[in-house]
Amino acid sequence: MVSGGTYGTEDIVHGAGYGRAILILLLTPLLWSLPTAFMIGELSSALPYEGGYYAWVRRAMGNFWGFQEAWLSLVASIFDMAIYPTLFVAYLTRMFPWFQQGNRGWWVALAVVIACAVLNIAGVKVVSLTSLWLFFALTAPFVAIVLIAPFKIGALANAVTKPTTSTVDILGGLLICMWNYMGWDNASTIATEVEKPQRTYPRAMLVAVCIVAVSYVLPFAAMWMTGLTATAWETGSWADIAGLLGGPLLRIGVVLGGIISAFGMFNALVMSYSRLPLAMAQDGMLPGIFAKLQKKSRAPWVAIIALATCWAMCLGLGFARLVTLDILLYGFSLLLEFVALAVLRFREPDLARPFRVPGGLFGAIAIGIPPMLLLAFSIIRSEHEQVWNMSSFAFGMILIAAGFVAYGINHLLKPHGWAAIPEKRPQPTA
Repeated sequence: MVSGGTYGTEDIVHGAGYGRAILILLLTPLLWSLPTAFMIGELSSALPYEGGYYAWVRRAMGNFWGFQEAWLSLVASIFDMAIYPTLFVAYLTRMFPWFQQGNRGWWVALAVVIACAVLNIAGVKVVSLTSLWLFFALTAPFVAIVLIAPFKIGALANAVTKPTTSTVDILGGLLICMWNYMGWDNASTIATEVEKPQRTYPRAMLVAVCIVAVSYVLPFAAMWMTGLTATAWETGSWADIAGLLGGPLLRIGVVLGGIISAFGMFNALVMSYSRLPLAMAQDGMLPGIFAKLQKKSRAPWVAIIALATCWAMCLGLGFARLVTLDILLYGFSLLLEFVALAVLRFREPDLARPFRVPGGLFGAIAIGIPPMLLLAFSIIRSEHEQVWNMSSFAFGMILIAAGFVAYGINHLLKPHGWAAIPEKRPQPTA
């Protein structure tokens, strides 16, 4: 699944309306997801290093930009991970409004963070979100929505819905759409493992994009037929809307799917994100304590605890604000990766690339233009979001500038530089 599936997409309709929301959902993967998947497909097949992204940028542009790539990826991941416990609470409160009172929702979100951190450190295997049966279970409520809606055309035009608190506009809806289409870089790491990757990989990505886009678009198109107003939508409202359409059982199915999706995505990503500080510590970019592995499970327990503390600190920011900061910082790290793609094509034309972005050097440069144009929208949107009495853009710039300071401190503490990039490192548990 990409960013947990259909759950968490509601604000796209609230901000853009049905027609524009569907158009955004159809165009975004072509302008955002496919270029990213192709870029990382080439870099990961040419340079299959543990810790990935920053190693590519470091090789292309040196230690300074390699450190900035690692810093941006790490900081963006903090806001990204805080989104999933926030979604967990958003769906839980649709069934149990009691958790909306006071700080109860925050404590639930914190419990999700702690539980998943403990599970990963202990090496407990939780059923993967990619399991086929679980995928069908999470998708089933939306299949039901698509099947029921044609029999209720216009039936919800005058439906009384719960008042929403969403302030998301069309730009905010676009950013939420971009977030829901993140995650294609995970698929790109198998570019070297497919037969005839130059031909098969692009086709596979196109098919995958179409499947995901359909899973997002069809439920909204179905609800559009019912006449339900676009202002009824906000994060978590799939549950209430499913109840209006199909009764309490469908509502319960969506709530259960939402909390399972959020918990499953968060738990699966804990180990994935902890690999970055682990790899940075092994290269000397972070203190060596972050490279410590739990003896039995081989989990990077110090990195997980440090990251979990940061995730917990961001839980009160809210879904839309977290998405804005995540896309802003992730977008700048993505910019460095696209630059690295072009630089390596120019500097190392003979580097073995089992998968290669089509179009030569021009193709390697041009493929980064659409995602960067979308990044401009995140900058515009971030100027209107407030975080701790400043705009999200100003807050994001402070975090980016902190990466420059962190590099200076790191350079002073390690004047002889970092370790060379090894091709293999001690592996944490998956």
